[in-house]
Amino acid sequence: MRVRICAVGRLRAGPERVLIDDYLSRFDRTGRALGLGPAEVVEVEDRKGGGPAAEAALLRRQVPEGAVLCALDERGRGLGSPQFAERLARWRDEGRAEAVFLIGGADGLDPGLVAEADLTLSLGPMVWPHMLARAMLAEQLYRAAAILAGTPYHRA
Repeated sequence: MRVRICAVGRLRAGPERVLIDDYLSRFDRTGRALGLGPAEVVEVEDRKGGGPAAEAALLRRQVPEGAVLCALDERGRGLGSPQFAERLARWRDEGRAEAVFLIGGADGLDPGLVAEADLTLSLGPMVWPHMLARAMLAEQLYRAAAILAGTPYHRA
């Protein structure tokens, strides 16, 4: 199952980009034998300033037909890392070819887009900048693959 992180905004070169690339590379290596990956980040940018509705239109164009859709939102469901790993495995086992994770811009995701999601996921009750949300999601994807592979990375 391929994984796509679709995010509003461009991430410049820097420590966050290095961190995200590192975790997604680890996810790809660990997940390959498990039928997970590869992972990619797709960035969209609303240059006309149309807000969440315009951003939602750009994000929708990045969602392949039949993909499972997960919206990151502070009001979403909080999952522990083992539960997140189980969810990824379930989607894979159901034959879903791709999982798409949506990260909104400064004003969050459009409510209509959130309503379309198969899962609305919270990284906690705090609001995170999009660059840190990407890094946290990338780490959790790697952690999920490590849990499913039985490696010692996750020590809960």
